Amino acid sequence: MLKKISRFLALLIVPFIGSLVIRFLYHTNKKVFHAPKTIPDEPLIFACWHGELLMIPYIYSYYRKKPRVKALISPHFDGKLISKTIGHFGVGTLAGSSEKSPAKVLIQAIRTLKEGCDVGITPDGPKGPRHEVADGIIVMAQKAKAKIILVEIKPSKYWQLNSWDRFTVAKPFGTIHYYASDPIDIEGVDFEAARDLLKKGLLQHER
Repeated sequence: MLKKISRFLALLIVPFIGSLVIRFLYHTNKKVFHAPKTIPDEPLIFACWHGELLMIPYIYSYYRKKPRVKALISPHFDGKLISKTIGHFGVGTLAGSSEKSPAKVLIQAIRTLKEGCDVGITPDGPKGPRHEVADGIIVMAQKAKAKIILVEIKPSKYWQLNSWDRFTVAKPFGTIHYYASDPIDIEGVDFEAARDLLKKGLLQHER
């Protein structure tokens, strides 16, 4: 019972505080966008490494003034915290386990794209290996005939957690560099070639 109460309170409080922290970090940093000025109005897949996702809502709002995106988030408790936090930025959620029911998650994501909504994904999430592109994003893009935008988020000053993904938190009063690729079409591309292309693109500005 105590665990349920503590989790309920955490879900009530932590996401709100987290959203305030993200806004504070964003607004106390200079921002430089190394990205196309416009992107197609068609449904797209936005991809970034799991360790860089903290400030991802702002590259999305750079392009879409009215949010129409759903992110693939684990249904576990940590995932629920992330889901509620990004919800404060107008980002919806596709909850599902890529370990227990990968087909179900992919079907949801493909349907979401075909319905005209963008999808956000961390190709190495939710548990790694770090900087390795799983099959899901490739299947999703090819089945839905959706293009992919690769996003890298590189703060000049940051803390890096000792977690599997080396999760990065921008420090205040630095510069956040947002890198976004042109939309990438991998329809008809061999799986391994597509995996290599996406991995290289997401590591282009790795320190």
